[in-house]
This record gives sequence, structure tokens and C-alpha cells, in this order.
Amino acid sequence: MIASQLLERKLLDHNLYMKKRLVFTGGGSGGHVMPALTIIKKINQNEEYDVHYFGGIQSIERELVKDYKLTYHAIHTGKLRRYLSIENLKDIFKIVLGFFEALFILFRFTKKNTLVFSTGGFVSVPVVFAAKCLGIRVFIHEQTSRVGLANKLCSKVCDKVFVSFEDSIKFFPTEKTFFSGYPLRDECYQKDMGNIVINDIDLKTISKPILFVTGGGNGSFLLNELIKTNFQELISNFVIVHQVGSNFIEEYKKIKHADYFPVPFIGKEMINLFKLATCTISRSGAGTVCELLAVGKKSIFIPLKIAQKNEQYFNAVEAKNKLGSLIITEDELNNETFLKAIREIGSNNPAQQTQKKNGLEFLVKEIQTELVLK
Repeated sequence: MIASQLLERKLLDHNLYMKKRLVFTGGGSGGHVMPALTIIKKINQNEEYDVHYFGGIQSIERELVKDYKLTYHAIHTGKLRRYLSIENLKDIFKIVLGFFEALFILFRFTKKNTLVFSTGGFVSVPVVFAAKCLGIRVFIHEQTSRVGLANKLCSKVCDKVFVSFEDSIKFFPTEKTFFSGYPLRDECYQKDMGNIVINDIDLKTISKPILFVTGGGNGSFLLNELIKTNFQELISNFVIVHQVGSNFIEEYKKIKHADYFPVPFIGKEMINLFKLATCTISRSGAGTVCELLAVGKKSIFIPLKIAQKNEQYFNAVEAKNKLGSLIITEDELNNETFLKAIREIGSNNPAQQTQKKNGLEFLVKEIQTELVLK
């Protein structure tokens, strides 16, 4: 009996040793994590791969990956800054520590059966460089139209770079950079919409035009105040679905109106809301822009002014050029420009089929091919 159990354990260990191992890293914000999770969900539907995720000890990615079948490795990491700061001295030690932590874990993996896929963010740097030291192949993906410092550094040592926007190719070594597109959820391309229930009301049954406002998962004080200031005019023309963020929800629950739906966070209903809403007002993170491009909805973008290299503005320019979406910079933003943009969108904003490429299929194929060839 004992001999049989030992043999079974050895076979299990051998199978795990020989199984293709896919290592993801990226974090610091949901914008880096969600593309990775979209790929993980698609590529590991049949649990063909042994999936691992390297992230920060107390970073957002640790929470976001909980519902996925993978092994999470928490490492130390420090933020990379393009400006002089005393914090850089502290964080360099964290980055070095994270490098050795990643090196120790990756050393146990077989080089032949392992691929590291990075979606950027400062947590990815020690993992990518540790993988390079061990001879493990590394792919990176840049979501934004401009380049994050982490991916810029990692592009020096990685094997392939994939970008969401063709214009981003010029920022990386051209011989190993490929236009993949952004990895979008399959729901973006599905015509049918399920029920979208907010406050026990199915929004598909509402005849009045729907205005969807989102400042991201944490909300946006600027966008929230904009809705509050122009509330009466907006509510006379729209039903408002407002993702305010968990820190603001109690304040906005006090604004009572039958046609106003404040919520702390929108989850799986997000894509369907993009499709259903007559007008969406949002910041212009890469994921939001690419999803709205995929569903073909012209929208209003208010880019985050302090975003690195003004990347949110250039993300929004992609949607403006392809769909005619409207951009209001923070310097231009006031009640007059805001309401003018809403009137320009109007009450009839049908979807336009302008973007058929989904980076998800491209990236999954690249990963599968790479691991088969090893």
C-alpha cells in the first residue's frame, strides 16, 4: 500500500515537472493585471498548463487573481520613478530583494517547459530579469499607446514584445516587436447581451437613453463632481449609471432619484453596459479604450492629466481617430465643454464596426506555439 502511494506520488511529481509551465507577472494597477487574467482564462480552460503568477505582497493583483486556478508568488518590489526621489534609494533594495526571491522560485522550474509573460508594472522587472539570468524565455505586452518604464527596461532583455497599438512599435526594438492588439474578453464581440441588473432593475427594459459614467474601479473625484454639479440637466435627458468607487458610494447614495444608479464597482456587466449605454464618460486607460473600440461605441474621454507621459490622452486619440470619440482634457474641462460634448454625442449612438482584431487570439497562439516548440 505504501509502495503504491509512493509510486503514485512520484508519477504526479513527474507529470507536474513535465507539464508546460506558464508564468505571468505584472501589477501595481488593474490595468496591468486584467490583460493577464483574460489570457489565463482563455488559455487554461482545459487546465493544460501549470499557471503561476508573480506579484507584490500587498498589491492589487494578489486580490484580483484569487478566483483563478494558479499559484501566486508574492515578492518584494519597489516603484520605478523617472524623477529624483529619496524613495528611489529605498525601493532599489526592494527590487534587488524581489529579484533574488524570483530567482530562487524560477530556479526550480525547468527552462525547457517554462515561459514568462509580463504585462508590465514595477513588479514585473525583478521577475523578467531573474528569468533572463536563468535562460527562461520572456514575452512582454505593452497595453498603452506610450511606454511604461518597466516595459522599456524589460524590452532590453526579453525575447518578444507585443503592443496594443501599432504606433507603439517605434518605442521598442523593431526586430522583436509585434502588433498583437489588446487582449479583449470574448464578450466584446458577442452580439447578445445578458440581463444588466442594477438596483434590481434590468436596464434593458428602460426606454430612456442611458449615460454610463466610470472613473475606474476606484472612482474619480473629478468625474464624480462633474456629475453632481450638472445633475439636474443630465437627469432630465438620461438614466445615469454611475460607478463612483467604494470610497465615494455613501456620499452618492444620498443623491436620490429614480433615474440615478450610483454603484461602487461594476464587474462582469461592464462590457454589456458599454454596449447598452447611449453615451459612456470615462478616463482613458488602455483597457477601457480598447473595449469601447471593440464594441464600436463613440464615447467621451477625460484623460488623467498626471498619467505617465500623458499616455491616457494618446490612448483616447486612438478612439477619436477610429470612432470619432470626443476628448476633453482636464485643462479644457468645465461645465460648458462637458455638456457640449454630451449634446454632440446625442441620444442616438449606434455601434460602429471598426475594430475586428482581438489581441487575445493572437497572444494565446503565440504562447501555445512557443511552449510546443520547446
